[in-house]
Amino acid sequence: MPRSRGGGRARGGQEAGRAELVSRSLQSAQHCVAGRDFGTAYAHYLLVLSLAPELRDDVKETFQYTLLKWAEELDSLNRVQDLFGCYEQALELFPDDEVICNSIGEHLFRMGFRDEAAGYFHKAVKLNPDYSDAKENFYRVANWLVERWHFIMLNDIKRNMTYHSAIQKVVRLGCKTVLDIGAGTGILSMFAKSAGAHRVYACELSKTMYELSHDVMAANKMETGIKLLHMKSLDIEVPKHIPERVSLVVTETVDAGLFGEGIVESLIHAWEHLLLQPKPKGKDGNCEEYGQVIPAGAVVFGMAVQCTEIRRHHRLGVQDVAGVHLPASVKFQSPTYSSVDSEETVEPYTTEKMSRVPGGYLPLTESFETMRVDFNNLQELKSLATKKPHQISVPVIQEGELDAIIVWFVLQLDDEHSLSTSPHEETCWEQAVYPVQSLPDYFVKPGDHVMMEVSCQDCYLRIQNIHILNADHGMDIERGSSKNEEESLVLGSEAELCSALASLQTSKPDEIRQICTLESTEIALLNNVPYHEGFKAAMSKVLTTLTPNKQMDVEVIGGEMNSGNSQDRNSLHITPDPFYVLDVSEGFSILPIIAGTLGLVKPYSSVEKEQHRLTLDLISEANHFPRDTLEFWLRHVEDDCAVLQRPKSDKLWSIIILDVIETSGLIQQEMMEKAAISRCLLQSGGRIFPQYVLMLGMLVESQTLVEENAVQGTEPTLGLNIAPFINQFQVPVRVFLDLSTLPCIPLSKPTELLRLDLMNPYLNNSNREVKVQICKSGQVTAIPFWYHVYLDEEISLDTSSETSHWKQAAVVLDNPISVEIGQEVVLNIQHHKSNISITVKQ
Repeated sequence: MPRSRGGGRARGGQEAGRAELVSRSLQSAQHCVAGRDFGTAYAHYLLVLSLAPELRDDVKETFQYTLLKWAEELDSLNRVQDLFGCYEQALELFPDDEVICNSIGEHLFRMGFRDEAAGYFHKAVKLNPDYSDAKENFYRVANWLVERWHFIMLNDIKRNMTYHSAIQKVVRLGCKTVLDIGAGTGILSMFAKSAGAHRVYACELSKTMYELSHDVMAANKMETGIKLLHMKSLDIEVPKHIPERVSLVVTETVDAGLFGEGIVESLIHAWEHLLLQPKPKGKDGNCEEYGQVIPAGAVVFGMAVQCTEIRRHHRLGVQDVAGVHLPASVKFQSPTYSSVDSEETVEPYTTEKMSRVPGGYLPLTESFETMRVDFNNLQELKSLATKKPHQISVPVIQEGELDAIIVWFVLQLDDEHSLSTSPHEETCWEQAVYPVQSLPDYFVKPGDHVMMEVSCQDCYLRIQNIHILNADHGMDIERGSSKNEEESLVLGSEAELCSALASLQTSKPDEIRQICTLESTEIALLNNVPYHEGFKAAMSKVLTTLTPNKQMDVEVIGGEMNSGNSQDRNSLHITPDPFYVLDVSEGFSILPIIAGTLGLVKPYSSVEKEQHRLTLDLISEANHFPRDTLEFWLRHVEDDCAVLQRPKSDKLWSIIILDVIETSGLIQQEMMEKAAISRCLLQSGGRIFPQYVLMLGMLVESQTLVEENAVQGTEPTLGLNIAPFINQFQVPVRVFLDLSTLPCIPLSKPTELLRLDLMNPYLNNSNREVKVQICKSGQVTAIPFWYHVYLDEEISLDTSSETSHWKQAAVVLDNPISVEIGQEVVLNIQHHKSNISITVKQ
């Protein structure tokens, strides 16, 4: 008994000591948080929670705050191992905490680990579906991990049926061992297995798609019949990874330009290391003894077109922008403008769904064949990358401006089944677009010929040195799309050649001093005349209202300076302080130069690229700006993350220009936070541009948006259960839309949905309800939206106009809602950071 009482006293003492330690550690943690010593506070909280786990709920919020602040410090110090060590400890204590999961994901995403980040974002959303930060992060990373074309292709029943038929045919003829290269969801592998293949191997490099295909195959009860490999096909070895050479390779590793996904390289490797030998011509025998590829080959076609939408995104169409002269010494070009000799491997084309390009297009030539390729011929595949470019001459059939060569192909799966990516077909494919740049004259007419060189260098389909053979002169002045800018003359007659040479010798073209490569949206912005004229007018109005105050200040200062010496009053010249204007637009912008034309202004640009800075300096020089008038703000800022600061310690900005809308059609991230800082940095009477933004939208019925956003059940995938798995990665907002050509039926008129006021935040409402009148009966499937950007009460820009460099976006509903004409629908709109959430109440 005494021993028992002594043990009880000991335990009681231990409990008291533990409680005292917990209490002191908790007080120390709180004290450290108040003193912003987050590392020490974090250590104290770990001790508290290890000794008293029952306090978890009580300290959860302050622990989260401490952890996130300490993680920021560790990140800034590049202590990556310590950073993730802290998160591991935190997850042991709070394994189902959505805030911690989301924060880990953010750090992983910033470090480039998108697959891993997606896992944590996805877990956070599952833990709390209403957690806005996690939802926005997951939607952002979902677009990286599962590209939107997966949904479009899986919904393309014609494509799926054609591949299914071709695979079924060859498997039944004896190809019983199959390798699926770039498996994605595994649909082609499952076609092969269901057709009777004995052994199927599938490789997929993306971790997300690899894991997704595991789940898909299990759901379709094929996980034991298909071996999945998380690797590139180029790294597969026999027998290390697969036990045998296979009789069939299936793949769809092709892009709009056919070769851009690496199909040539992967098939060369497959023929050399993974496939059985091809069947010799004219020899009979079982398919199982020989190797073959689906698709068997492809025929590539092209067409020269006129298209104003392509033109305004790839060629500068103006020489003066709001009074600013763009000199010929600066050559603007888009990234697709590349030469054979370029050291960088640049994708030499962009892509467009030509059937939906705004303004349409005009064929200038008939379609023509550019290339054929046999994927079952190893020597032909090897020679593709080394073969010299071959020249094609195409007669012009229609008068117009030569803006681009568009390209598509017919994928020949076998001698019976084929798929076309033509703009004239109902297809999930876009077309490859080769913009024509740097011709002195783009006009063509019947009788002319469009000349070009076609090759497959760097395993990209390249169409370059595009030029015009003029029918009138019978001579070809090469004016091609290549950076070396060489001009060669093809002989017509001796007299014509002498005349041409004489004109070349006597002409004095402006020397190109700077080549400036801009994104296509930046070129479209330069071509957006109303945008720049609107900004010029709005800035001029603000500066005019500020000028009288400025002059009054100068007179007072001048009087004080001269009061002691009246004889010098007329000899002193007082230079007033300039107006400070800061442009923090994303990417290339000439707004600071436009501001500089408006009087006594000191403009600052926030462009980052040195090439862009040199270009702006040359434009300033051409417009006779005094040297150093334009300055680059990032040279004055120590921390690039803190761009919004005073111009000088004792000065404030007259105008701050913010980039409110992304070209994708979404609101820029942290825009309202930037506006709040900007308001504190403005002089009295100064303005933020834009001053406010109205978001407009309408209800539509659009099957296109539905199919581009989610796989529609098992019918398009021929009974295979894929939709529930890939649809986990669907996002509610579709971006980069052209509303003018979107296949849809408007069910309501445009309605104001949201106001974002950068100058008067008390007018903002991040959660509001809007009543919308139905003007046509139908099924509401989506809500496209766009913006009216108000520089002031009188000057605004419409992001849906035909001159706009912005695209539009749309919220796609999970389930269609039936509506009748005359009915009133209530929309709930929420704005959180850059994320717009719209729900429909009937």
